[in-house]
Amino acid sequence: MPGLEDLYREIILDHYRTPRNRGELAPPAVRAEGHNPLCGDEIQVYLDVVDGKVNDIKVAGQGCSISQSSASMMSQAVKGKDLAEVRALVRRFKGMMSVDDLSSDGDDLAADEAVKLGDLEALQGVVKFPVRIKCATLAWNTLVQAMSELPAST
Repeated sequence: MPGLEDLYREIILDHYRTPRNRGELAPPAVRAEGHNPLCGDEIQVYLDVVDGKVNDIKVAGQGCSISQSSASMMSQAVKGKDLAEVRALVRRFKGMMSVDDLSSDGDDLAADEAVKLGDLEALQGVVKFPVRIKCATLAWNTLVQAMSELPAST
């Protein structure tokens, strides 16, 4: 479907040209840093969680259009969600990127399939280019790192 591919390409380019939630957050926001040494992509994720919900998220860094678009789209998708929803979204997105990242627990898979990706589906075409999957998942892996560094009381 050439029309759908063009639409997806436009969504990715829009997020690259006009990234959402760009910037930094001051402490007590958690900061995590991700780097893809294969292509030089760098991402910093700043995560502010209040009462178990993503109050604010900012992303910074530099890299290719796929890594930067994915970071922008991720930040929009998780803002305002509780951490359980964010974890489900991460599993669903990474599952779309590669079968290897799927959980072996059938219940988790069923739950993840119910998670709607919306515009994030525009990145599904990346799977055709295995070397670019790391670009698309860099921000997501960095988000997981940031969540692991949250205080236990969050």
